Amino acid sequence: MRSWNAPFLVMALAVASALLEAQDQRWSEPRANAWYQQQPWLVGSNFIPANAINELEMWQADTFDPAEIDKELGWAQDLGMKTMRVFLHDLLWQQDSRGFTQRIDRFLTISAKHHIRPIFVLFDSCWDPYPKLGPQRPPIPGVHNSGWLQSPGATALTDPSQYPRFRTYVQGVVGAFGNDPRILAWDLWNEPNNTNGEPYRKLEPSNKVELIVALLPQVFAWARSAHPIQPLTSGVWEGDYSSPDKLNAMQRIQLENSDVLSFHTYDWPEVFEQHVEWLERYHRPILCTEFMARSVGSTFDAILPIAKKHRVAAINWGLVVGKTQTNLPWESWQHPYILAPPPVWFHEVLYPDGRAYREKEARLLRELTGAAPEAH
Repeated sequence: MRSWNAPFLVMALAVASALLEAQDQRWSEPRANAWYQQQPWLVGSNFIPANAINELEMWQADTFDPAEIDKELGWAQDLGMKTMRVFLHDLLWQQDSRGFTQRIDRFLTISAKHHIRPIFVLFDSCWDPYPKLGPQRPPIPGVHNSGWLQSPGATALTDPSQYPRFRTYVQGVVGAFGNDPRILAWDLWNEPNNTNGEPYRKLEPSNKVELIVALLPQVFAWARSAHPIQPLTSGVWEGDYSSPDKLNAMQRIQLENSDVLSFHTYDWPEVFEQHVEWLERYHRPILCTEFMARSVGSTFDAILPIAKKHRVAAINWGLVVGKTQTNLPWESWQHPYILAPPPVWFHEVLYPDGRAYREKEARLLRELTGAAPEAH
């Protein structure tokens, strides 16, 4: 066996230590921008198959449906989409980490078949704060996203003894797939300071935002400790983030820890472009991970040309209309659409048989992404 020269060994260990330390740090601007230059213009949807009401129904073994996923991602490929934003859930890891890992791998195999690289979302502060494993309730008739679940739920979030489980989940998922080129990026927490409207606001912990302000930097650190090759992000979604002095505590954590910046807006095109310009001051890649709500001014026709001009990723909410019922507007929580549909779909792109809700939108997507015309 070769004996190592002591000074050389010390130097080698120092270099290895420095490389590991660099991997634990936020990406530099040059690294983030070099990564983005290697990507096509990223257009896609927030994805859940039409036969699932929420993250648990999508991923649990009894209801995971590769055939439906394959069919729907094929339709997305036809539209020129290159990414999907897909929500995971901490309870799935607690329930069956091995099986969950296998199903994620199966999903990635299907996605890669259609040349789609997903962004996985680890935690989410939106909608029902009391998730439960097992069979999920049916949709509330006429109501937008009536079964979507927070991750973690309120009970776990307010119990510090659960936090080691969160760490195991983050490090387990990112550790399993952090070197997988089939994944585009990790979105660590969706709308972390969202305290929701009716009927959930009264069920939320009074200190929810304060708890997540303390927890989110740890989530970034846990994810980075797995040394992923993909960038990390968490998207700003409300308020004024036009300059550092206007950031609230959550926005500051998100923008200062994200390798690539992301944001949500369902507003008019001039507001979309304003938010892009706010984020361009940080000189990092920009992903719009939620947009497109037709009845409030956010449409493909208006937004996509602006996103392409600025080379901002554009990921709309919803692909195929289904059990989430997000073709119905937010106001359906107050006024359910039971007797008649809304005059225009709020979210979603396709009917359950793959037909476009608006053929003009489908043509625009194919035109702007350079997708070949459908072969059928």
